[in-house]
Amino acid sequence: MSQDALYFIHMTDTHIKAPGEKNFLNLDMTARLRAVFAHVKTLSLRPAFFVISGDLTHEGDMADYRHLRAVLDEEIAPFNAPVFVALGNHDHRGPFREGYLGDTPEETAYYFEETISGLRLIVLDTEISSEGEKVEGRLDAEQLAWLKSVLATPAVRGTILVLHHPALPNALRLLDDHLLTNPDDLAEVIHDTDVIGLLSGHIHFSSVGSFHGITSAALAAVAFNLDPTTPTSMRFLDNSGFNLVMVRDQHMIVQPMLLPGEHREVFRWEVGSSLQHVGEQQATLPDEMQA
Repeated sequence: MSQDALYFIHMTDTHIKAPGEKNFLNLDMTARLRAVFAHVKTLSLRPAFFVISGDLTHEGDMADYRHLRAVLDEEIAPFNAPVFVALGNHDHRGPFREGYLGDTPEETAYYFEETISGLRLIVLDTEISSEGEKVEGRLDAEQLAWLKSVLATPAVRGTILVLHHPALPNALRLLDDHLLTNPDDLAEVIHDTDVIGLLSGHIHFSSVGSFHGITSAALAAVAFNLDPTTPTSMRFLDNSGFNLVMVRDQHMIVQPMLLPGEHREVFRWEVGSSLQHVGEQQATLPDEMQA
């Protein structure tokens, strides 16, 4: 029997900083997050929930997480829908737990499951270091064992996994060192289960493929994005996006959405160079180059 469509919003890489702190690339990340919610309000449908797949903040300070929680609580209220979050390499588990969750600042991995209208959402923690020093990701044995036990019972609409680091390389092989380092372990666990899709971020551009027959989508970020067509440089673009996801009849369909804007280049790093270029300007590469 055919199911009614369920819609939700996937966002990633918000890179929020608390008011008064200098923003990465001098871009107002809070304003960008608010702009996404404003754009979603113009859609002709209402999402069942929102999910953000990591790099919630840029520095991972407790004040940043408190600010993010306040913004999300305000923006989500008109939708009467929950918002779920994952952690990325820029996030720190202790400050996140204390500042965002209001819990004890523990350093254990943050992962969980939620079922919304028959769709099971599983949020995983692919961060290797709680200090945000690694650009690559990994799923530890404890999470994989937990995931296997959860997937033993199928959900009505199937299951979608959310993880910060993509499990699948992109077509242009850009940022291949930013991927999940043990995708085969994940593939073994989800084989012959009800998993219908993987959603991730981290690479700051859209890349969709098939991971052992399952749709895997690493998607454009809220904060800023990269031009994936320049293999000898990294062009940082002043644009912002989110993703409208539809689930129906055990299928996940993803529609990338870019917000209107100039899409101008705000930063360029030539591979192998210590200099950045913006138009005719050049300066020393900043410490927070890590995307």
